[in-house]
Amino acid sequence: MKNLEIVKVRLSKLNTKKIEYFIPSLWLGKQSKDATKMKVDPSEFIMDRIEQSLTLINKNKSELSKKDWLENAVVYNVFVRYLTAFDHNNDGKIEIRASDFRETGTFLKLIAILPYLHSLGVNTIHLLPITAIGKDGMKGNLGSPYAIRNHYTLDENLSEPILELNAETEFKAFVELCHHIGMKVIVEFVFRTASKDSDLALEHPEWFYWIKGNVKDRQANSDSEYRYGNPLFTEKELKIIKEKVESGDLEDLPEPHKMYKEMFTPIPKKVARVDNKIIGICDNDKTARIPGAFADWPPDDTQPPWDDVTYLRLYEHRKYNYIAYNTVRMYEENLAKQRYKVEELWDYISDILPYYIENYDIDGVMVDMGHALPSTLMGSIIKKARAKKKNFIFWEENFSLNIKSVDQGYDACIGYMPFDQHVSWKMKQILRMLENNENPIRFFATPESHNTPRAASRNGSVEYCKQSWLINRFINQIPFMLGGFELASAQPINTGLGFEKEELEMYPAEKLPLFSAAVLPWHTKAEFTDFIRKVNSIRERYDFGDINERPLIQLETSEDSIIAFLRKVKDTEEYILIVCNMQNEERRDIRINIPLSFSKAIDLLGNKGIVVENKGILLHFGSWDSICVELS
Repeated sequence: MKNLEIVKVRLSKLNTKKIEYFIPSLWLGKQSKDATKMKVDPSEFIMDRIEQSLTLINKNKSELSKKDWLENAVVYNVFVRYLTAFDHNNDGKIEIRASDFRETGTFLKLIAILPYLHSLGVNTIHLLPITAIGKDGMKGNLGSPYAIRNHYTLDENLSEPILELNAETEFKAFVELCHHIGMKVIVEFVFRTASKDSDLALEHPEWFYWIKGNVKDRQANSDSEYRYGNPLFTEKELKIIKEKVESGDLEDLPEPHKMYKEMFTPIPKKVARVDNKIIGICDNDKTARIPGAFADWPPDDTQPPWDDVTYLRLYEHRKYNYIAYNTVRMYEENLAKQRYKVEELWDYISDILPYYIENYDIDGVMVDMGHALPSTLMGSIIKKARAKKKNFIFWEENFSLNIKSVDQGYDACIGYMPFDQHVSWKMKQILRMLENNENPIRFFATPESHNTPRAASRNGSVEYCKQSWLINRFINQIPFMLGGFELASAQPINTGLGFEKEELEMYPAEKLPLFSAAVLPWHTKAEFTDFIRKVNSIRERYDFGDINERPLIQLETSEDSIIAFLRKVKDTEEYILIVCNMQNEERRDIRINIPLSFSKAIDLLGNKGIVVENKGILLHFGSWDSICVELS
């Protein structure tokens, strides 16, 4: 662990006893009603946490085969800059600049909380993008991790200045320690977009689209064709577009109007960086600029253009010199041909993962909008990565469960539980699908993602969070915790999906952690880490075998809000019963009919009275109550 040793040597040489440095008590596993934060010597604290990590043993070792890992993975989703942010000097605010230790999150602090994450049963870390961030059109006071300035350079703000090490060295140390513990490291990447001031634009202006420098961007709720935004179509054109795309006919797709296409220019003859912007000079000595991306599907999306990212030009064809649904998403058949590929750009993109495998030894990738890449490019990305690391894991940012994902080479996808788990009838549909083995690919068992409302903001709040963890640990998909889930954090990270207009207005970029400095509620009394550990401990006692051979059994209930299912324990006559009430209501008696013989029911959570009746049990249930019972 070469890089971890470098970090340890640097830490050992620091004298930080006089630095005012507070940490959440939870980072030491010592949360109490009276002490939610503690003052520590930062160097000693981090060194102690490293030494503790070195003693940890995780039975789910990173050397597990891919199949075994997929069946045992417990994922924790980390936005580094946000997860370990804290008001370390106790002055009431989060500083975004630092001369010694940062108050925003870093790899070093992520190293320090690995024992805490390990105690939650985590064996897989999923990192949101960690690459260098662009400044042109920067959102909030820190910018979006999805505005990638350079795919091969890490965000320098994720390192600690006091160590005088770059982010690359600290990230390598983090991966080394994760692997020692037995944790896998999955990194999210964006392959079809870059920041508008990307380093690539200076080296390869031909990999970008360009528009006239004097063209203004279209504002929200505007339908002016004189300004730049997603191309506007007539109702007749939209009908044709949608019909052709739905039928799979991508030849001769309706193109944007002439006025839109004339905004775009040929590749500039010269480019330069001016005040964090990339400016091009065309043959007529007029200026050109790189346009922002926009929501590319459906083609009538009304969002204004995004200020901080642009689409890469994957195909070069004079006729299709513009950004539209048919050039960056539903690739026009006359464009998406071998001879029009920007070969050098495709090689650049497909070489990114082999570079990270070779230099950082990462274990897998979450591909942002992978389904919007040309399938041949995605195939090349997967092939090159697995040539470098045979069991390299591919996750897809896809909310549908499709056999095409499996055929492409993905191991799992996000799925739709973040949108559906809080609705009882939709949860019953998910259980029915699992009972019938109808899901073609594994998906994330989670009530939230960094783009959706947080689970704790839903009806039921903390009790709903607990209930969702209980369910998700027993359905044999991939249990997934978004950073802060265990703290019952209700603050959305981003408002990408599933938000009402009023909510969008409440959370501008300045108030969203995806773009601006923020801190999780580490001080909260609502945290339920002990409950998570208890459920994990129960789950680890039982082997249910292969989910495809022994699927769950959903039980019929007379109440819409009650869900119930059974899992059979492998090679025994025991079953585990999960019952959850997904609504607010007065406490009352309910009966759950069970289609098997049993004589004993043990309440594994130890908090509910259970009466065994003939082929059923009686429960005294109230709002958001849940049980986990061993039947034998």
